[in-house]
Amino acid sequence: MNSSGFPLQGVRGFHMLSRVADSLYWMSRYMERADGILRMLKINYASSQDDIQEFSWKPALKIFNFLSDEKADDLAQNSRAVLQYLVTDKENSNSVLNIVTQARENGRSVQDHITKEMWQCLNDFYHAVRSDKLIAFLQREDPITVLDSLIKHGVLYFGTTDVTMSRGEGNAFINIGKYLERAVQTADILDIKFSNLQYEPDTPADTTYWKYMLMSISGYELYLKTYRSGFNATNVMEQVLLNETFPRSVLYSVNHLHHYFERLKNDKNMVAYNQVDFMIGKIKSRVKFSTSQSILQEGLHHFLTDTKSSLYQIATAFSHNYFSHG
Repeated sequence: MNSSGFPLQGVRGFHMLSRVADSLYWMSRYMERADGILRMLKINYASSQDDIQEFSWKPALKIFNFLSDEKADDLAQNSRAVLQYLVTDKENSNSVLNIVTQARENGRSVQDHITKEMWQCLNDFYHAVRSDKLIAFLQREDPITVLDSLIKHGVLYFGTTDVTMSRGEGNAFINIGKYLERAVQTADILDIKFSNLQYEPDTPADTTYWKYMLMSISGYELYLKTYRSGFNATNVMEQVLLNETFPRSVLYSVNHLHHYFERLKNDKNMVAYNQVDFMIGKIKSRVKFSTSQSILQEGLHHFLTDTKSSLYQIATAFSHNYFSHG
């Protein structure tokens, strides 16, 4: 056994196994990230066309990029420039173009370990997002139609993965990447959206603001069905953090992260497994046994910062224990 957490089956076998797992994990993280950016862009563009509020792209830019305040200010009021920067900009490492390219590269390196249908979906998405026509369409046509077409590529990939991928170890790595990325993304979105307001839980909710925020993570319809009394910022926070049945909540994501990680349990890698399992179990318990009141008492920003820090530590320990190539 070495630090990778995998049993040594000869050096060659060990290296191949960890690299395959690494590529499956990152392929999935990149696809989840691309999907999140596209959905956020679609809903924020719709919001930018709404006269009810004075719209700025700055919160969206903060979530998915590490821009200086000056650069973010330059883009904040220019919807078409933001779309170009976040979707097709070759110089932006976190543009959809570069993220999907990374996902495809990882998928290409493990074609023998994914289905032909999955590879076809990745390849089609890659060619769609790097098309010269896409840049022109984003500048001239209705962006929502263009973004919808790209979102559908992601939906096709996720659905194809679900119905064609065997439920073995590879599928576990794919889902670990997916739910880890989603948990971080949801916590980031909630943190930025609340910090963008001088949030006071007792003040009247801005219906339009929370509607668009929930729509950007596909949680609007569930909110309306769950909370009949209208919009309340504390209820929004509760659904996005603590709802066990909402697929993009932090708790749902952490629960599923734990579920798929448990599938990697193996008598030969118990030291590595126990280390990461303890870390996931700790954050799972912290979120599960929190309430909206206890989170507000602690401070929402502090809670979310602590949650993201724990998720990053899990990602680091997981990579060290399962993907070390040396």
